Amino acid sequence: MRYNEKELQALSRQPAEMAAELGMRGPKKGSVLKRRLVKLVVNFLFYFRTDEAEPVGALLLERCRVTREEPGTFSISFVEDPERKYHFECSSEEQCQEWMEALRWASYEFMRRSLIFYRNEIQKVTGKDPLEQFGISEEARFQLSGLQA
Repeated sequence: MRYNEKELQALSRQPAEMAAELGMRGPKKGSVLKRRLVKLVVNFLFYFRTDEAEPVGALLLERCRVTREEPGTFSISFVEDPERKYHFECSSEEQCQEWMEALRWASYEFMRRSLIFYRNEIQKVTGKDPLEQFGISEEARFQLSGLQA
């Protein structure tokens, strides 16, 4: 996927859902754990050198798996290449749990599935489609038939 560098930098400056200094090790062999400022903005995980304002890199949190590794650590891998893992070390088990939960909820697909679920629940209770007032109720991205099991 291609991104405009300026747009990504602008997005990295937006308020974060979560941000913290974590230990981070990239997927390359021989990669060492480094302290990084890690910032979750929408469905991007930006990582920065602790003394710089521009991100070193970003992970798009789509089609990814967040996995508990050792106590206080987790990894992110992607469906296309599950062996390529980014490892993160937290300062506590509680912090690790918070990050894992936030990262799992960050994907567009998770948000889409949640919207469809709650849309159907509201429709059962009220008999009305809550998206109709916005003129988007017929869009394919909001249809149950678009869900993959």
